[in-house]
Order: sequence, then C-alpha cells, then structure tokens
Amino acid sequence: MDAATPALHDFLRPGIAAADLPDLHPLLAARDLLRAFSTLFHGGEEVVMVRLLVLRAIGERGDAPDWSPQELREHFAYLDAIKFDTVLGRLRENDLLLWDGQSQRYRISPVGRQALAAIGMLLQFNREGDELAYVTAQLAAGQAVGRVRADDLQHLLSRLNELREDFDQAVLSGSEHRIQYAASTLQSVWRWVEKGTEIVQAIAADADLDAATHRVAQQIGRAQSAMLRQASLFQRALNQLDRHRVHLGASGLSSSDVNRFLRSLDIDGLSALAVDTLGRTVAPAFALAPIALDVAEYELVERERQAQEDATLPPAQAAPESQQAPVSDQDYRHAEQWLAQLAGLRDDAPLADWVPQDNFAISAYRLSLLGLLGDPGAENRNGVSASIAQLPLQWRVETAFEPVGRCEVAYLSRGRLQPHAGGSSDARLPADAAEPATDVSPAPAQNPGPGRPTPGNAATSRTKAKTKTKTRTQEGRPVPAEALPAATEPVEIP
Repeated sequence: MDAATPALHDFLRPGIAAADLPDLHPLLAARDLLRAFSTLFHGGEEVVMVRLLVLRAIGERGDAPDWSPQELREHFAYLDAIKFDTVLGRLRENDLLLWDGQSQRYRISPVGRQALAAIGMLLQFNREGDELAYVTAQLAAGQAVGRVRADDLQHLLSRLNELREDFDQAVLSGSEHRIQYAASTLQSVWRWVEKGTEIVQAIAADADLDAATHRVAQQIGRAQSAMLRQASLFQRALNQLDRHRVHLGASGLSSSDVNRFLRSLDIDGLSALAVDTLGRTVAPAFALAPIALDVAEYELVERERQAQEDATLPPAQAAPESQQAPVSDQDYRHAEQWLAQLAGLRDDAPLADWVPQDNFAISAYRLSLLGLLGDPGAENRNGVSASIAQLPLQWRVETAFEPVGRCEVAYLSRGRLQPHAGGSSDARLPADAAEPATDVSPAPAQNPGPGRPTPGNAATSRTKAKTKTKTRTQEGRPVPAEALPAATEPVEIP
C-alpha cells in the first residue's frame, strides 16, 4: 500500500470497525485479487495501457508460458527499455509476474491469469449495448460451474429493468427518433434476452437453489416477459406516428425524412443552412426591453383605444317639472279582493272552496297571502298585507291533497280557514278595499256544502259593509270610525 494512501479505518466513522460491515467481507477476502487490479489500473491512462499490453502479450503464448528476459526485450523492442523495465518491475513487485530463479524466466501468476481472463471477457463486449451480453455471459459461466449467487442475478435484473424503463419512456415521448432507436436496441439485445431466459429457466429448475436466489430468478423471468412485449408497443407507436406524418407535396418526402436529414448534419452544416435565412434584430445595450415594451404597448394599443372612445357630453335637456320621483303604480286589486273576502268570513271554510279563483296564477297568489295571517310584525305596518295579517283568522293545512278541478287547479293541500274563538271578524280595511271593483266572493265549488259562502251571501255582506258605519272594537266598546285618527296608506308590495 502506498504510504500516502490512508488506512481503511480512516474512512470509517469513529467506533465502527471494518469487520462489522458484512458487505466489506467479500472484498477483504479477495484482497490479493483486488490488489492485482489496483496494480494494473493505478496511474494515468497511458501507463495503464502499457501494463495491460505487456501482461496480455505475456499471457497469450500458451504453448510456452515462460519468458526469458532476452525474449521479452526482443518482443517488446518497440518500447523504451527503461520504461519497459519499470513496467516489468511493478508487475513483479505486485505478484502479477513470477520470477523463477532457477530457470531465470518470467511467468504470469495465478492472480494475474484471473485478472487477464476477466479483462479478456470484458474486451469481447465493448460495443454499445453489449453490457447485457456481458452480464448474461457471466451468469452463464457461473451456472455452468454451479456457482450462481443472488448478487449475479441482481445485475441481470437491474439491467433488464433499466432497459424496460428506457423503452417505456421512448414510447411515452412520442418521438419517432427515440422509438426507432429503442426498437433497434431491443433488436440488438433480443438474442441475449432469449439466452438469459434459458439460463434463468435452468437456474429456477435447480432444486438445491436457495429461496433468495430463486425469488430473484422469478423476477428476472417477469422482467424478460415484459421486455419481449415491447416490440408490439413499438410497432403500434410507429403506426400511430405514420398516420400523422406530413408528406411534402408530390416529392415523396415526409417530415420524418426532413428530421432524419437534419439530425445527420453537424453544427457547421446546420449553420450553413441558416445563412441568409435567419435575421438578427438590433439589440442596443442602452435600451431596456421592459420599458420599450411598455411604451410600444401604449403607442400601439392604448392610444388607439382612447382615440376610438366617444367622450362627448350628451345634449342639454330641460329639468323635469315634477317635484317627486316617479313611482310605478302597483296593482293590489287581487290582494284587496282577497282581503274583503276573508274579512267577511264567519265560519270555518275549506281552502279548496275559497283559494281557487280565475286561474292558477291568481290562485297561487291568494294561497301565498295566507302566510301573512298572524304575523306579529304587522302592528307596525300599514297596507293590504298588514290588514291581512291582522285578521282574526288562522288556517290549518294537512299533508293530504284534495281534488279541485277548477280555475286551472287540479289538486290543493287539504286545509281550513278558521276564525279565532271570541275574536272580532271585522278588520281594518284600506280605503281601496272598501269598494272592490269586482266580485269578491270565492269561486263556486262544484258541490258547495252547508256553511260554505255563496255568491249571494258574499254580495249581501259587501252591501252591508258599504252602508253601515265602520266601527272598531276597543276594550269591548264599539267606537265610530269617524272618531279614529285618519291614516294614510303607503304603497306596499304584497
């Protein structure tokens, strides 16, 4: 070990020993073999090349593995003698070369032979995409000698998952170039995938295989099956891209051909195509782009918009003579009519005989006004709605429906109007409700029962209300209407 290289325990945290790390045990056990690789690959790239050159040339002569110093000098005559002696000395000092003192010859050590074999297999798979072939070859070698470990299978599983992830990303990208490249990669590794399938099947059939290794072998089988299905995915993606390919007239060329041509050019070729094609705008350093953009937006957009807006004043008009703001007239005719009918009610009456009148809209309006009965806030209000709320009536509604069949009403909730017990049936009517313009009697039912109001009775009650003097009951004594203070009726929306 080099004196400048720190010890192994210097890399560990305080209180942790190298013997306590299970992952470090295989490396410590193979220290001699790893020292051989350290000898070969220590230093710059050039000196590493020379060491490998010398060691491989010595190991290639199988019929006569021993070399004398004179044979080595003659064989490596193209190397500098001093540097060559330095390389031989380093290989000999680190036990990659053995020196036999009796025969005065050099020989490769067993550790050096193992390093040469590993490097030789690695050099056989130095092309792009051969990493899967190298891993499969290592696995096949281990299976042939009966030495297959879970770690060896993990390398193959990792590489298969990496390839499958790359293939999925190529399909999702939608790029024809990436899909074709992924398809060619799959085609190049297809043979090794099939070879790996055979090896994994043989490994999985081994009854003496431990559970962890058998589980990894099953995962490899699933990953290989998923990768074999990628071929159909690539074909479907290419067919989809072919349907969207743009053809350039009758030239026989398509957008894919143009893309392929541009990809084949280097930087200088792409720059030559852009000559007299792209223009450069003046970008003075003294002009600030945000400020220039704001000024241009005002000049090109805001100024034109202001010029098109009409800001002239309307022509002069005379002031209106009316001192009050115009108020739209409200039609309370139907509410006043309904108030007059309710004020004349003396006995219980069904809703089906009193609510429907004329059409569905008026009938629904009359039914909604019944919700004002008994409103406690009506004492502070005036108008038709307040008069309805102050009527001594109450109404009850049941959950069942009652057939009506008139005034555009088919069914109505069953209910009754009931006067309050001991209450007065008179109500304070507005001036307009004292003399309704139309008949205030409820619409006649098909079969009016006893006690129900009839048009004649309602008309008689209306005539009496017009001829008699209005009275109000106060503390049990009738008070003439003339003695009451006059009140104005504000306009009220029902």
